[in-house]
Amino acid sequence: MRPEQVELLKKKCGEENYKKLAALDNPKMHDFVAKYVEICDPDSVFVGTDSPDDAEYVRKKALVNGEEKPLKIQGQTVHFDGYFDQGRDKFSTRYLLRHGQVLGSDIEFVEREEGLNEVNGRMKDSMAGKEMLVMFFCLGPTNSQFAIPAVQITDSAYVGHSEGILYRSGYEEFRKIGDSGRFFRFAHSAGKLNNGVSLDVYGRRVYIDLEDEMVMSVNTQYAGNTVGLKKLAMRLAIKRASEEGWLTEHMFIMGVKGLKDQTRTTYFTGSFPSACGKTATAMLEGETIIGDDIAYLRRVKGKMNAVNVESGIFGIIQDVSEKSDPAIYKALTTPGEVIFSNILVTNDNSPRWLGDGKEMAEAGINFSGYWFPGKKGPDDNEILPAHKNARYTIRIKDLENCDKNLDNPDGVELGGVIYGGRDSDTTIPVQEAFDWDHGILTMAATIESETTAATLGKEGVRVFNLMANLDFLSIPIGRYIQNNLEIVKGLKKHPRIFHVNYFLKGKDGKFLNGIKDKHVWLKWMDMRVNGEAQALKMPCGYMPRYEDLADIFKKVLGKEYSREQYEEQFKLRIPENIAKIDRIKNIYHTKVFDTPHMLMKALDEQRTRLEECRAKHGDYVGPAVFEKE
Repeated sequence: MRPEQVELLKKKCGEENYKKLAALDNPKMHDFVAKYVEICDPDSVFVGTDSPDDAEYVRKKALVNGEEKPLKIQGQTVHFDGYFDQGRDKFSTRYLLRHGQVLGSDIEFVEREEGLNEVNGRMKDSMAGKEMLVMFFCLGPTNSQFAIPAVQITDSAYVGHSEGILYRSGYEEFRKIGDSGRFFRFAHSAGKLNNGVSLDVYGRRVYIDLEDEMVMSVNTQYAGNTVGLKKLAMRLAIKRASEEGWLTEHMFIMGVKGLKDQTRTTYFTGSFPSACGKTATAMLEGETIIGDDIAYLRRVKGKMNAVNVESGIFGIIQDVSEKSDPAIYKALTTPGEVIFSNILVTNDNSPRWLGDGKEMAEAGINFSGYWFPGKKGPDDNEILPAHKNARYTIRIKDLENCDKNLDNPDGVELGGVIYGGRDSDTTIPVQEAFDWDHGILTMAATIESETTAATLGKEGVRVFNLMANLDFLSIPIGRYIQNNLEIVKGLKKHPRIFHVNYFLKGKDGKFLNGIKDKHVWLKWMDMRVNGEAQALKMPCGYMPRYEDLADIFKKVLGKEYSREQYEEQFKLRIPENIAKIDRIKNIYHTKVFDTPHMLMKALDEQRTRLEECRAKHGDYVGPAVFEKE
């Protein structure tokens, strides 16, 4: 640091906070902090360590600042974002690239120097009259090869408090890496405030500098734009993983207990687009959860292991009820540290949200101020009691079904990887790939999800989203697929790959499966991984036998499963499967400049198998045909 930077930090930090910063021997981190103190010009700087006292300081500051307000239940608070600041801003989120750099077909970017000048210009003096928080966290378990230290600069105590729940403390990790270790950097300012919310939302910017592994965001408070370690860090980690030979995936991690041996736990990751059953699967009653959103995957001692990048959940709260999500609901309704955002607060200071299983209150406070039925917002739209994207922030350890290996530095060995989509007429409820390559190329890289009534635009439109990770890729799509193929090289045992579809419909337009049936598919996957169930081979992979499913339905759900149900649900729909292959091939042919040859070859081979099956048995082939073969 320049001498004038040292003097500036000493002045802004004060003696105690400067000592905390100076104790970390990392010149690059010091330069980063000094740079943004110069740019943002805060009145003071607080430096957080891993101590409970520092965490309590941030929690209290969020209340003092008015960013959070206490609720009726002890430990719970509520935060409101601005009316036009209620979700991730895809339009204003950009990668910073040097002139001539190309990453991929769907990636928005601005020229690096131009973007840095713009965002830093918008951050100029943005913390005047406010305190800057400098906080240290760790992505992944500490003391682990998975760990990535990160430093967050922000003027929002709500952001700091949220990260204190969602991530492991990382001050000591910075002490360990010394002056040469790599780390992620995040700088955020809510900007000028009006009634406690960001005033200049049209000047909102979220810029991702892949070269320096840094994210800058300004004029926003919504956590998806400001909590740097979440999806913003995921983009940095995808690029680093690609360079180092591991994976950053948009996946839950859960443990499934054996049906025959209840002492056995098999771990699965799962990648599902939004509204396809990801959280509902990860939180199945009777099983255990490690994470609901982001996973790092590495080869560890000849096995594929995974860790949860986070230690908490920033979840959509709509439709969380005692009936649908008992473990989460209990954590949200008992004393403990919970941050609610953009819900309704009733007159008795209780949190309410859409789909909470109770009759909605007639008035209260929400993100629009005092709310009443029929109230309209500044955009002339009617305001719901709570926002559809209202959230809760909790620690996974506060869930009764938290797995004991949440913080295991080696992670957990994966028995299987699950990919899910939403389609009403094509894929069967559960199937297994022939092998790892077949699963990545014909299941993971071909995920589609039909839009729902909750999505703006036309319902039932198929949206391509490979690995449910397309929105967050920071490398070319072809490179990403290749990384997924190569990750298993050298492993003694490959995890099995499965595909699920909970949304298949019959001719009457009704769903063919109940909400709880997914538990049966999970138990079957566990049996396949552990050699306890046979399967029927079909052109697209392996499907379950009727006898196995009937037994699992009876033992897990306590109900009969008829042969007629099985035949209808697991009927191979050949025209629809061929149409999907043609759609996917067209996407890769027209939009992805670096499509791996292996992908097109695998899709062509699958199409040939389907055509051969159709020539023998017709368009729609029941499981009985494959039983005979």
